[in-house]
Amino acid sequence: MDEKKQSTQPDWESIASSEEFQTLMRKKKRFIILSSIFFILYYFALPFFTGYFKFLNNKIVDSLNGAYLFALSQFFMAWILAILYVRHANKTDQLIEEIKRKKEVAE
Repeated sequence: MDEKKQSTQPDWESIASSEEFQTLMRKKKRFIILSSIFFILYYFALPFFTGYFKFLNNKIVDSLNGAYLFALSQFFMAWILAILYVRHANKTDQLIEEIKRKKEVAE
C-alpha cells in the first residue's frame, strides 16, 4: 500500500534538481530581491528627502505638502507591489504544475 502512495506522489528530489526548476527559482529569487530593494529604497526616501532637501516641504494645496503626498503614495506603492507579487506567484505556480506534469509523463 505504501508503494501505491509513493507512486502517486511526484518525485520532488528530481523536480528540485531539474534545470527548469532551478531556472524558475532563480527568477523567483530575483523578483523578490529586486522588489524588496525597491520597497526599502522607496520607504526610506521619505525621511531622507524631507530631512535633507526642502522640495517636499513645499505646500501644494492648503496645508497639504509634498511629504504628505509622498507618504500617501507609499500605500499605493505597497498595493502595487503586492499585486505584482501575486501575479508573479501565480505564474510561478503554473510553471511548477507544468514541471510536475512533465515529470509525471516522463515516468
